[in-house]
Amino acid sequence: MTDATAGKLSAQEEKERQKRLKYYSASQSTLIWWRFKRHRAAMVASIILGLMALMGIFAEFVAPYGPTTRDTKYIDGAPQIPMFCDQNGCSFQPFIHGVSTKRDPVTLRAISIPDPEKRVYVTFFAKGEETRVLGIIPTNRHLFGLSDPQAKLHLWGTDSLGRDVFSRTMYATRTSLSIGVIGVLISFVMALLIGGIAGYAGGMTDNVIQRITEVVRVVPIIPLYMGLAAAMPKEWSTTQVYFAMTLILGFFGWPTLARRIRSQLLSIRNEDYVVAARLAGARPGRIIGQHMLPSFTSFIIVDLVISFPYMILAETALSFVGLGLRPPTVSWGVLLQQAQSVRVIEQTPWLFIPALFVVVAVLAFTVIGDGLRDAADPYSEAR
Repeated sequence: MTDATAGKLSAQEEKERQKRLKYYSASQSTLIWWRFKRHRAAMVASIILGLMALMGIFAEFVAPYGPTTRDTKYIDGAPQIPMFCDQNGCSFQPFIHGVSTKRDPVTLRAISIPDPEKRVYVTFFAKGEETRVLGIIPTNRHLFGLSDPQAKLHLWGTDSLGRDVFSRTMYATRTSLSIGVIGVLISFVMALLIGGIAGYAGGMTDNVIQRITEVVRVVPIIPLYMGLAAAMPKEWSTTQVYFAMTLILGFFGWPTLARRIRSQLLSIRNEDYVVAARLAGARPGRIIGQHMLPSFTSFIIVDLVISFPYMILAETALSFVGLGLRPPTVSWGVLLQQAQSVRVIEQTPWLFIPALFVVVAVLAFTVIGDGLRDAADPYSEAR
């Protein structure tokens, strides 16, 4: 073997040694992240969900109009797709055709008809309605708009009141995702407290908590929400209804996770390191938080992520049937209330676009949960 070959092999061995050293000295969270990055579907789902979250957070900037802004000249209007070419030639700048309004001679309803002879160009960072991004930053700039300030662009059409479906969907994305996040966090904190106390204390305390948990689990959800919806004062603002809905979803979403945490703690409460911490005089809160919970942190993370789609579906379903949020608040469920009739399916199918957001969000959370479950498995293939 030549010196060059020996040197090459030694360099490869040194590289492998450094790689193994880096792997075995990495923290648990780092190992989980490395494994998660190799799950391509989960990474794609994370990117999609991140984009949806950004669109919701900066809805005032992304949406060209407010959620209640009406265009009375384009009621039940079809989506306007920007184009580069038409019968009059092509352009490097995207444009839409102008719209003229006529009266239907049979139904006497106002109908919007595209005017192919008139072009209105699409511009980015266009001036529009005055608004406050995140409720703090004042601006009149939006991600896109039209060169003619009198014209309006409706990428996903309008509803029966002339409100822009795209803009309302952006605002609804923020509402629905935030309800899911806040509701899950509330139920997660309650599950940690209740399940942690039951699993660590055991005995009579555990029995009492389990009976309470069973009572909460068997409460019929639909009749409960019907009663709560009727009990909400009509004079409440949309913000008050929003927070009430979030608290309700959170307060009734903890039993399942609490039982899982309790069972995990019961299985390790007599382990040597727990007994040693107890004999050393550590307080129960420190023993649970510093010694017991970290032993199954990955399990908690996965369960937490998987809980998001259930919370989002709960809000959407309840708002859809009129038991959750109510107008003028916009959420995915509130928007889908308009899509309950056969007329909508036949004449304005674009009102179902918010349903696609629900499906994509639920699938994204599910795929991310699968990726985290595989990444958190200590017995997964070596990297």
